[in-house]
Amino acid sequence: MPVRLVHTISDFVELQHDDQTLFRYVYLPTTDPRESSKPYFHPMYTLKGNLVSIFRPHDHLWHHGLAMTSAQLSGQNFWGGPTYVRDRGYVQLDNNGRQAHRAWERIDASDGQVELVERLDWITSDGQRWLDETRRIMVGEIDPTDGCWTLDLGFALNNVAGQKLRFGSPTIEGRPLAGYGGLFWRGPRSFNRGQILAGDGLEGPEVMGKAAPWLAFVGRHDGSADSSTLVFVDRPGNPRYPTKWFVRTEPYACVSFAFSFDEELVLEPGETLDLAYRIGIADGAWSRDRIEQFAGEGR
Repeated sequence: MPVRLVHTISDFVELQHDDQTLFRYVYLPTTDPRESSKPYFHPMYTLKGNLVSIFRPHDHLWHHGLAMTSAQLSGQNFWGGPTYVRDRGYVQLDNNGRQAHRAWERIDASDGQVELVERLDWITSDGQRWLDETRRIMVGEIDPTDGCWTLDLGFALNNVAGQKLRFGSPTIEGRPLAGYGGLFWRGPRSFNRGQILAGDGLEGPEVMGKAAPWLAFVGRHDGSADSSTLVFVDRPGNPRYPTKWFVRTEPYACVSFAFSFDEELVLEPGETLDLAYRIGIADGAWSRDRIEQFAGEGR
């Protein structure tokens, strides 16, 4: 089946397969600075055309589809919105940083393989450049027979701040079970009360804060009444593998690879934090056996 990349300069790159959009990656967003401007994937679709992401939901305007974030980074907020402050709760501070696209090193779709390589800067609210990032976006498997396509993401975050950088979370600051940060997905409204499955036999909302090598979210769509499954796979080379998960089915559907859920991760000056993840976007409600098979293939 044909694969096509559409690049709208200074805006987004869109991947299409057999005339169906699979994702749009907006690399120069125009969102409010208080939402911690960052590149994001939205919309995202299954091969059948069911939407599996949401953008700027009214309850959290800074939730932007699928995006790389950090809620607490040495006092800066690269997540968006207010910051959780110990003994005060959520406070809108003047600390919303941003991720700024610098250049594309590669945009390629050949032989059915898709690879994008982007350079970005993480810039603080007062204009300091803290992280030099190389981001890799790859789609190597599109299987209409199985009804699944696969998104592989790599993030190389080099500390150029000249000081230690500390990745944290609201849980570290005192809010229980709020260890969000890192790569974060917000699902469509109809996925509320969806099904959570995770490795090592875990399932349900109790997976929140638990460590597992993979997590799957099964939801249903308004209109079509179809089910879809998203499988989030951690990689053994990542720090603190297997990751702890920030995941909810109520009041909304979301998943985050939360490597600093309840423990700071310190990045020394000049050091690089390398992260790699795989996400499967599938039509239908996959069984645990099928999910485990996919997760094993992604190692």
